[in-house]
Amino acid sequence: MKWLVASGALVTLLAVGAAIAFTSPPRLLSIIDRIAGGGADAERAGTAIAFGNHGQTLDVWVPEQPGDAARPVIVFFYGGGWVKGDRDAYAFAGRAFADRGFVVVIPDYRKVPDVRFPAFIEDGAAAVRWTRNNVARFGGDPERIALAGHSAGAHTAVTLALDPRWLEAAEVGPDTVKAVIGLSGPYDFYPFDKKRSIDAMSRWPEPRDTQPIEWARAAAPPMLLITSSEDTVVRPYNTENLAAKLRGLGAPVETENYEGLSHEDVVVALSKPFRGKAPVLDRSVTFLDRAM
Repeated sequence: MKWLVASGALVTLLAVGAAIAFTSPPRLLSIIDRIAGGGADAERAGTAIAFGNHGQTLDVWVPEQPGDAARPVIVFFYGGGWVKGDRDAYAFAGRAFADRGFVVVIPDYRKVPDVRFPAFIEDGAAAVRWTRNNVARFGGDPERIALAGHSAGAHTAVTLALDPRWLEAAEVGPDTVKAVIGLSGPYDFYPFDKKRSIDAMSRWPEPRDTQPIEWARAAAPPMLLITSSEDTVVRPYNTENLAAKLRGLGAPVETENYEGLSHEDVVVALSKPFRGKAPVLDRSVTFLDRAM
């Protein structure tokens, strides 16, 4: 009997281990965040809501308690090197910002190898259009929309804010975006020297068009660009170069370089169990409160 009990426990542990092994790190982080009480005052008010023309869907996170006035809005684009990621796995980010009083929209987007640049940017623009047209019914203020993203998602957020072509094609005015947060984003990475950037960008006939730094402008919305000293995936010079060009043009930009953090640490720090890594959430909220 003891052997059977032990065997049953072993099978359970193996099953749990297998489930963890096949769970993406962001999704696992979202599970841990929920168990730790992340987003205790937040809820998912909409899930798998269709937008765009290619089967894309999005989630909407809101503060649990309704406010007296419409709340500021964040459209958050997750990372994954343009090849992976999904909205549900980034629930920890939705909960974090909704817990601080924001309505948060997390859209999915098409990925490599099914598409190449600019399909994922076009999907981002479609998500902004959906947000402008629909966020009021979730308690959000369509006049106070910010974009945020991590890694490839930061590339989308900053591209939409700087290069007017994509929002204009989606029939969205460039002044719709009131602020931008880029977490560990690639903004100045041409010539392409990594497989993911080659696969995602190199087929575009004007490769420099894919670089947010090429579209820096004085009238850009306020930006907070965050990087970290140990980021070997997207080197800090991406943030430094873009910030320097924006400042030279007179555009409002703030930067943070967190010492000792890796590429992943920056977004992981949004989750409740790992906020001790760096004050990424507090810094972001302070910036957005001031900018919007």
